[in-house]
Amino acid sequence: MSDVHSDQLLSEVAALPQLPGVYRYFDAGGAVLYVGKARNLKKRVANYFQKSHGGTRIGHMISKIARMETTVVRSEAEALLLENNLIKTLKPRYNILFRDDKSYPYLKIASHQFPRLAYYRGAVDKKHRYFGPYPSAWAVKESIQLLQKVFKLRTCEDTVYANRTRPCLLYQIKRCTGPCVGHISTEAYAQDVASAEAFLRGDTQLVLSKLEQRMSSHAEKLEFEQAAELRNQMSAISRVLHQQSIEIASDKDVDILAVKVQGGKACVNLAMVRGGRHLGDRAYFPVHVEDASQMHHGELDNDDGEGAPAAATDSVEVQVLEAFIAQHYIDVPVPATLVLSETVGRELIEAVSLQSGTRVTAVFQPREQRRHWLEMAEKNASLQLARLLAEEGSQQARTRALADALELASDDLDNFRVECFDISHTAGEATQASCVVFEHHAMQNKEYRRYNIDGITPGDDYAAMRQVLHRRYGKLAEAMAAETEALPPGDAESEGAEGVEGAAAPARARGARMPELVLVDGGKGQVSMAREVFSELGLPLSLIVGVEKGEGRKVGLEELVFADGREKVYLGKDSAALMLVAQIRDEAHRFAITGMRAKRAKVRVGGSQLEDIPGIGPKRRARLLQLSLIHI
Repeated sequence: MSDVHSDQLLSEVAALPQLPGVYRYFDAGGAVLYVGKARNLKKRVANYFQKSHGGTRIGHMISKIARMETTVVRSEAEALLLENNLIKTLKPRYNILFRDDKSYPYLKIASHQFPRLAYYRGAVDKKHRYFGPYPSAWAVKESIQLLQKVFKLRTCEDTVYANRTRPCLLYQIKRCTGPCVGHISTEAYAQDVASAEAFLRGDTQLVLSKLEQRMSSHAEKLEFEQAAELRNQMSAISRVLHQQSIEIASDKDVDILAVKVQGGKACVNLAMVRGGRHLGDRAYFPVHVEDASQMHHGELDNDDGEGAPAAATDSVEVQVLEAFIAQHYIDVPVPATLVLSETVGRELIEAVSLQSGTRVTAVFQPREQRRHWLEMAEKNASLQLARLLAEEGSQQARTRALADALELASDDLDNFRVECFDISHTAGEATQASCVVFEHHAMQNKEYRRYNIDGITPGDDYAAMRQVLHRRYGKLAEAMAAETEALPPGDAESEGAEGVEGAAAPARARGARMPELVLVDGGKGQVSMAREVFSELGLPLSLIVGVEKGEGRKVGLEELVFADGREKVYLGKDSAALMLVAQIRDEAHRFAITGMRAKRAKVRVGGSQLEDIPGIGPKRRARLLQLSLIHI
C-alpha cells in the first residue's frame, strides 16, 4: 500500500468489510475531500491506495487523505441515497456539487371561509392547500393572474379583506367576485375554489363539464347573466389549454431534465409541467465537474468487479445528470415522470422512488409532446451555458485587466481575491460596516460579512473603518505571524510550503488568507486610516487601494488612491479594470444599504410595546396610538 499515509489509515483500509456502503476522505485539517459509494467497500477503497495514480487529479487528492470514515448499509440503493445526502451536506472538494438553492415557491390557497390565492415560499403544512413547486416566482404569479381571470378568487390579505366596506379595483375589472362585501355566496365561492383546485391538478375536463352543467342550469332558470359568466369562464379555460399545448392527458406532473457540457462547465435545465401546464424552466450550474469526472473514471478503472465495463462508458453528461437527480430530489417532491436527455442508471431511479415513496418512471426517448418539451429544455440548456461561458470570459478579462493595471501578479487569476469595505449609518447612528468578496471571477455571496460598529463618535467613518479593518485582519495577521515564526530556518517559501498544509499550521491560517487587493470606498482619508491599521498589523501597504469619486461624483471618473505612496491612477471610463472595480464597489454599497434597511425594519417592528399585549390587534393598537397623540 501507499507509503505516504499513516499505518493507522492503512490498517483501517485493510479491515474494511466486503459490504455495500459509503466512504468519506478527509485531509489533515478535517476538510472533506471526497464522498463515494461502493458495492464492495473493501475492494473499492483499497484500490485507491494500492494503485499508483501519478500526478493526476486522483493522485493529488489521494496524497491529501489523512483520515477516512465509512458507513455500511444494506443495499446499493441505500448507499446511493446516503452518498448524496452527505454530498449535499458536506460539500466535498472532489464531488459534483449543485448550489443549494432557496426553497421553491408554491401557489397557496389559504384555509378560510373565502380562501385567498397567495404566493408562498417555505415549509408546507396540512392546514392550507399548496400547489407546485414552481420553477420561479414569476411562474407562480402568472398562475395567480390566470386564476384571477378565470375563477375570480380573491388575493387580498385577511386584514384588508376584513376591513373592506366597498369592493376594490379587482372587482371592478372582473378579477374578483367581491366576497368581502357579500357580492357572492359562500356556496358559489366554494364552487369556484373547487374548480380552481381541479384546474391546478390538471383535471381540466372535469372542470369544463361542471361549468357546462352549471351554465345549463342557469339557462333553464332564465338566469342568462350568470350563464354568460360561466360561458366566459369556459372560453378562458379553453384559451389557456390551447396556449399551453396540452396534448397528453396523462402527463399532469412531469419534470424534463436536459444537460449540456462545454468548456469544462455544465448546465442542467429543469423544465416543470404541473397539472398539464408547462410552468417554465430553471438552469443549474454545478461546480467541480472536471475533478469529479476524473474521480469517477478513476473509480471505474479501479473497480474490476461485475458491471464495471458497462459503467465505464458513462459520459460527463450522465455523471452530471445523475448527480443532479440524486441531490435535487432529496428536498424537492419528485413527479411521477422524469423525461431525461441522457440514460441514467436504473438503480438511481429505484433509489429516488424508494426515497419519495412513489413510483418514478424515467423516459429517455420521448415522443410527441414529451419530445417537444425535451427539445425545448435542451435548447435552453445550450443557451444558458453559452451565456455563462460568455459572462465568465468577460469577467476573466476584467480580472486580468485589473491585475495588469495595478501591476499585480497574474499567474493565478482564478484565485485572485478582492475584499471591499463600505461604511453606512443612519444620521450618524447605528453605524455598520460591510465587506464583500470577489474571487474565482465572481462575487462570493457566502463570504459577505457585516460588522456592527460600537464605541465611536457618531458619524466618524474613519474610526469605523479602523475598527472593521482591525476586526477583519487582526487575528489573521497574528496567525500569519505565528506561522512565519514556526517555519524552519532557511528559505521560508520553499522549505515551509509543506508546513503550511500540515497539522502544525494554525487552523485559522488554513481556513483564511489575505486578499490580493483590499478596496476601500473612499479617498485619501479612508486610505490613510487603512494604512495606519495595516502598519500596526504588519501587513503590506500595497494591498490597499481606495476608490475616490471623480469630478462631480460622476460614474466613470473614479480614481484609484494607493496607500504605499504611488500616484493616483485614472483607468478611463471604458476600462475593463474600472468596470470590475465599480462592480465590486457597487456591490459593497448595495450590501451595506440592505443591511441598514433590515436593521431599521427590526427597530420599527419592535418599537411598540402594544404589540406584546395579548388581545390587542392592529385596529385597536391604531386607535390607542391615536388617542395617545390627542392627549399629548
